[in-house]
Amino acid sequence: MRNIFIAGNWKMNKDASQTQQFCTQLESHLQERDFGRVKAIVAPVHPFLAAAEGILRSAGVAAQDVSANPQGAFTGEVSASQLASLGISHCIIGHSERRQYHGESDELVREKLLRLRENRIIPIVCIGETLLQREDGQTREVVLAQLEGCFEGVELASGEEVLIAYEPVWAIGTGKTATSAQAQEVHAEIRAWLKERYGEELAQKMHILYGGSAKPENIGELLEQPDIDGGLIGGASLQIESFCAMLDIALQNGGN
Repeated sequence: MRNIFIAGNWKMNKDASQTQQFCTQLESHLQERDFGRVKAIVAPVHPFLAAAEGILRSAGVAAQDVSANPQGAFTGEVSASQLASLGISHCIIGHSERRQYHGESDELVREKLLRLRENRIIPIVCIGETLLQREDGQTREVVLAQLEGCFEGVELASGEEVLIAYEPVWAIGTGKTATSAQAQEVHAEIRAWLKERYGEELAQKMHILYGGSAKPENIGELLEQPDIDGGLIGGASLQIESFCAMLDIALQNGGN
């Protein structure tokens, strides 16, 4: 049975003291009971990763991005080996904001995926369509093309080396959320692609998260879907109360 991941992408929010306070409160909450298959992850900004890693023992710490270059004269970038030296467990790549604001391609995301795997960091690979693409009926075509580009030539052994996050771009930060049925339809398409590419056993082991205005009010319904294994959560992950509430709901939804 797959785990349930509740992953918070803080984006460019929280300073040093706010990061410390949140992580301290989160660790205290996670120590209150056995969360079983429910796994918490938080993704602070790069300068505060070490602080978060130093506090959290019951949750994973993720970077929000990584360089495709292993080292060198790349001012302002952070390499996978540098993240690994901090003990970082996960890293988000291919987020729609990186694609939109920084022009990142599937090919670049693939290079980042490879650098992370070389350093035993689990990539959280983001894919998803824009509102125009959805309205034009291109969701399946876009999502599968992104999968093909990001995973071209990438071999997987267990299915647990990578997480995939489906994030419909039109639902990020807009307050709009794909219905549970809409989200499940795309998650099922992703798992079908994984089955064709990597085989049934591996496809069933891989975790596919939903990202796009997930919050305590809708996370339970999303987690009831057979192919949704958690959430990559933005705004609702910034408040400790709502983040812990989603962990509790996940536990109630079969995560024990």
